[in-house]
Amino acid sequence: MSIPTPSHTTPCRICGGAVERFLDLGDQPLSDAFRKPDETDDEFFFRLEVGRCTGCTMTQLLHEVPRERMFHADYPYRSSGSTTMAAHFRAIARRFIAEELTGSDPFIVEIGSNDGVMLRTVAEAGVRHLGVDPSAGVGLTAQEQGVRVRTDFFEERSALEVVADEGRADVIYAANTFCHIPYLDSVLAGARALLGDDGIFVFEDPYIGDILRRRSFDQIYDEHFYFFSATSVGAMAAQHGFELVDVERLDVHGGEVRYTLARPGRRTVTQAVHDLLLEESTSGLDRAEPYESFARAVMAIRDDLRSTLERLRDEGRRVVGYGATAKSATVNNFCGIDRDLVAVVYDTTEEKQGRVTPGQHIPVEDMSGFATDPAPIALLYAWNHAEEIKRKEQAFADRGGRWLTYVPEVRLD
Repeated sequence: MSIPTPSHTTPCRICGGAVERFLDLGDQPLSDAFRKPDETDDEFFFRLEVGRCTGCTMTQLLHEVPRERMFHADYPYRSSGSTTMAAHFRAIARRFIAEELTGSDPFIVEIGSNDGVMLRTVAEAGVRHLGVDPSAGVGLTAQEQGVRVRTDFFEERSALEVVADEGRADVIYAANTFCHIPYLDSVLAGARALLGDDGIFVFEDPYIGDILRRRSFDQIYDEHFYFFSATSVGAMAAQHGFELVDVERLDVHGGEVRYTLARPGRRTVTQAVHDLLLEESTSGLDRAEPYESFARAVMAIRDDLRSTLERLRDEGRRVVGYGATAKSATVNNFCGIDRDLVAVVYDTTEEKQGRVTPGQHIPVEDMSGFATDPAPIALLYAWNHAEEIKRKEQAFADRGGRWLTYVPEVRLD
């Protein structure tokens, strides 16, 4: 099943301005739809195109995939799967506890709480909390760890119900979730209703400046609908009754920014906000050229990666994949990488093992097989965890194994 390709421009979902397409990544499957090998006949595809609003500058997909197709009971991603990210979430939880959740009965709500990796620290501290996540499977995992979860999509309706049941929140937090939601008007209306007068709404997501700089085109897939900058977030916040009061650069997931919104005039706008806005203006994030340059670089990476894999195949050198990430769906389908070029992908997520990758149907196997696989080359899809992975897989390098990466360019190390 395929959705018709939209026109070159489309209305901005934030301000209504004109969104100009700068990159077309072709027909793509759902990035986390890992199916059984005999259940791939009716696979869903959509056109993955991305553009930039000429008004508010928000980068966004040109077409929306129905949310129920992506986020459901069998959603396979687990936030706690990386030790680096688990430590990251424990740290932000401790910061909230120390700096924001200090009243007589503080309350924090997390949008997209996943398996509860952040809220576990909050729960252990005895702080009132609630996770809101539509995926029942990961929600059950969180509840088994002592985290309170509401299985639902966060929007104005559900936020008003939380207010009625729980009262208003001191902190609303979302990590790698806010950018997933096309209907941000409803989410922000819900946040206005739920947030206390002096509360903060904090979210962290991939930063468009880092994506352009690092050429990390695989950050673009169905679940990532928006790609934020301080400029676009500031415009969006003002339109919906908030003010951007702080930003923090994060070196996770290939480069993110943590944005803090508050009600206008309730918090002092930090110097970090002014600095990042100036940096974005200087680098041209509000103009078309960096996006067009990025698109040209992406096409070159596609051609180079495919030709490299074809050469390795022709030389009789077995290549395996490491990390059945959501990002890998974009890479495999845009570059035409199938099991003829990558024999198997190894992954730690049980829900993906024994299945095949979206679109190209490369088998996914238990990560334990990587240790005994004689393949001399591994295509590192999970490049954003490269440092952690290479430490963990030192034995692979010791036996002469080499890592093939494609961000910011194709390299065989």
